[in-house]
Amino acid sequence: MAKEYRAKVFKSGNSLALRIPKCLGLEEGSEMVLREMRQGFVLEPAEQPKRKIDISGFAGKAPGIRLAPREDFEERPSAIAARKAAGLA
Repeated sequence: MAKEYRAKVFKSGNSLALRIPKCLGLEEGSEMVLREMRQGFVLEPAEQPKRKIDISGFAGKAPGIRLAPREDFEERPSAIAARKAAGLA
């Protein structure tokens, strides 16, 4: 059988609040979703947005690096001509 915890609803400003026992392991500031069900309410952690990586700091770290040629990729004639004009080919 699952453990049971009791919590009191109290007034906090113009809202109602529910104090959750610390022993449940929630962290301060974490977001929760409260869903109303037929039998009552369900409280679940909110999904966190996917983290994005800032790659702006990587630009210019390896200026001489070249991508490995891909065998399944045909380069455009205009790209070949531009590379030759720049003296890179």
